[in-house]
Amino acid sequence: MNILNFKQSFRTSIKALKANKTRSFLTMLGIIIGVASVIVIMSVGAGAQSLILGQIESIGSNTISVTPGKSDDSGPPTSVLGIVVTSLSLDDLNSIERSKNDIGISALTAYVNGVGTVSFQNNSYDTNLEGVTEAYLDTEGGELSSGRFFTEEENDSLAKVVVLGSTVKEELFGDSIAVGQRVKINRQIFNIIGVLEERGQVAFSNYDDKVLLPLKTMQKNIAGIDYLNMITIKPEESADVDLVINEVEIILRTNHGILDQSGDSDDFSVRSLTELLDLIKTITDALKYFLALMAGLSLVVGGIGIMNIMLISVNERTREIGVRKAIGASNRNIISQFLLESVFLTLIGGIIGIILGVIISWLISLIMVSLNYDWAFVVGPISVLLAVSISALVGLVFGIYPAKRASKLEPVEALSYE
Repeated sequence: MNILNFKQSFRTSIKALKANKTRSFLTMLGIIIGVASVIVIMSVGAGAQSLILGQIESIGSNTISVTPGKSDDSGPPTSVLGIVVTSLSLDDLNSIERSKNDIGISALTAYVNGVGTVSFQNNSYDTNLEGVTEAYLDTEGGELSSGRFFTEEENDSLAKVVVLGSTVKEELFGDSIAVGQRVKINRQIFNIIGVLEERGQVAFSNYDDKVLLPLKTMQKNIAGIDYLNMITIKPEESADVDLVINEVEIILRTNHGILDQSGDSDDFSVRSLTELLDLIKTITDALKYFLALMAGLSLVVGGIGIMNIMLISVNERTREIGVRKAIGASNRNIISQFLLESVFLTLIGGIIGIILGVIISWLISLIMVSLNYDWAFVVGPISVLLAVSISALVGLVFGIYPAKRASKLEPVEALSYE
């Protein structure tokens, strides 16, 4: 098609679309919704990913977690899947503790997790219970707003003392002083010795909605177990994280009587948060693109709508096609004419969809920021380019059949069509 024919076809396309504005808009609606959905899903996925990764990085990307149960390089440990694994013990914690200065560990703590009801007078609150060691704050970070943390002696003596998260304190005591008061947990009386500074949600843990107890107290008096749910290790800043992981694995294999040093026989998993970040990024990317693909299916529905409308348009303009062919228009000219109209419809719909998707994504980011989430407004050029490309492709694919049908009309039959 030369420049003059293209300009003529373009003007004819615009004229045909303007003649049926309402129908043209309704035809584009499926494309608009599909493209907007792709943009929003990609943007929300990127924002959620940045939120999760940012929160994990705030803990320290070199932090190492030790969990019971074997895992492969690309999957979570068995214990994370809800299966109870009892292969991690206090002996493991103590063995690592004794070697921490030699292998470059700054601090470490262990965890026993549970849930329970905390009561004070007539107030009660269901919350998370977490048994930890005295090195919890050094490992996890955070500050106390009042009181103190429990000591190694209190842990060894099974002392009934607790440190409250800020939300738990607010629920039970309001503006009153909590330190020095007593609360009941599972029918046992505990002394409140400290309250944590408000910290909020970090990664997958709400630091404010929990009660911290000495690890051994939690094991013996609350959970009734002798194993650990997890150990968290904070390496020294100058330490080689991979080397620390390797040394911890050797210690645990010695403790567990595992002779195979390849890792195939391990009944535990040792990972740095850097590995976890990579795993989460892979999972969220896969989920994001899968949802975008599902949203993109509406583009197919929109394409079918365009094909139906173009077929109707061919029938309505049969005489016009006959006149054009009678004065010398070739089949290629007719095909180009209707393909151009189809692509033009989808491109306009795609552009409107992109604008709508960006606006919705921006509003979502404003809402999330107003809720105090560190949410990034991300609309990548890839998602915009993908949306425009798919729009044009849909126009071509679903415009071919109506265009070919129009080109096959015989001039005499077309001119006599009523």
